[in-house]
Amino acid sequence: MGVIKKVVYGAASLSVLIIYSLSVRSEQSKVDSTVSRSKNTHLASNNISSTDSPRYGTLKNGNYTGNVVDAYYGNVQVAAVISGGKLTDIEFLQTPNGEQESIFINQQAKPRLKQEAIKSQSPNVNTISGATFTTQAFKESLTSALSQANV
Repeated sequence: MGVIKKVVYGAASLSVLIIYSLSVRSEQSKVDSTVSRSKNTHLASNNISSTDSPRYGTLKNGNYTGNVVDAYYGNVQVAAVISGGKLTDIEFLQTPNGEQESIFINQQAKPRLKQEAIKSQSPNVNTISGATFTTQAFKESLTSALSQANV
């Protein structure tokens, strides 16, 4: 009789574990699907589209200072240098510098933001992971600078 009880209890326990595993797998699948859709939406929102941004054709030569924008950990302000009707340089006038981590992140982010904006001739740059607030503030400040130079 003791052996039969052990077999029944063992089968019942195994059944509970299988049902639990299937339940967890189903929930994880739903989470993965939601995360995947969220990532695709986020990636699509970072793509440059002709319908969601102003076009910068020929720009007036000169230096144009953008607005100061709060980047949560500090302010970001840039100046756009226009030469030959094109964006040729971007100077960072202000970046968050209160914390060592902010300083380090911005040292990494600034050259990438600058390079991408000059290459695209636009403030529409991809968000840099770890520097999301700085990227958003950079875009806003550069947009205001370029709007002053737009012919």
